[in-house]
Amino acid sequence: MPTTLHETPAPAWLEGEISITAALEANSRPIQRIAISADKPRDDTRALEQLARKTGVPIERLPREKIDALANGKTHGGVLAAVGERRFLALEALLALSSGERDRRREHAPFIVMLDGIEDPFNFGQAVRSLYAAGVHGLVVRPRNWLSAAGVVARASAGTSELMPTALADDPRAAADLFKQHGLRIATTARDRRAVSIYNVDLTPATFLVIGGEKRGISREFMDSADVLIKIPYRRRFPHSLGTVASTAVIAFEMMRQRFQGRQD
Repeated sequence: MPTTLHETPAPAWLEGEISITAALEANSRPIQRIAISADKPRDDTRALEQLARKTGVPIERLPREKIDALANGKTHGGVLAAVGERRFLALEALLALSSGERDRRREHAPFIVMLDGIEDPFNFGQAVRSLYAAGVHGLVVRPRNWLSAAGVVARASAGTSELMPTALADDPRAAADLFKQHGLRIATTARDRRAVSIYNVDLTPATFLVIGGEKRGISREFMDSADVLIKIPYRRRFPHSLGTVASTAVIAFEMMRQRFQGRQD
């Protein structure tokens, strides 16, 4: 994955083979070393160790109690990796990468999503998991200290936070201005009378979609400037919004249904 932004030497720990394998495959961050519990059978980690050797990452065997002490939780499976800061793309590079995928699948235009205001790292990881599984081309996030939450995000996303091409933007407006110049439609979720049901809006054109978190939400100024406002209709009378994780999954898979209907990969 191309790199443009911050790397720091301060280590964090990714936990579990799925997260670590994804980071190795995507080259999404510097990996200083991999620690494997001494009691873990080598057959269980053969593929991971082969990938690590191929990418030049050192491996060490440590006592299980040392692994447990380094890990944040108990679901690491005896495998940890000391890592540096996530590598991010510039917005232009993210768009170029998305357009390149479009060229390989000519019938599908770029669909890029910004998750704005999700403060809980587990919820953020879960949302990214849905976006990646549904085929979203790229992700935009605000700058923040992602290193401290790297392990939680990676595990919650089943490694997809490492695999998903991701760019930084100071705010949704900055990203929208650039993407609009390149022909992307600007969309956002909104509880507004002007909003159109996701089942009545065409999600196949090139689109930049902003999904707001429960706390921050989307500003009125941004909603007024968007090309389309979308909403998720309910079957029952219900005055509250869905959580951001659930909303993200519903929208992402409706996009997938519209774009890939009739295809089985």
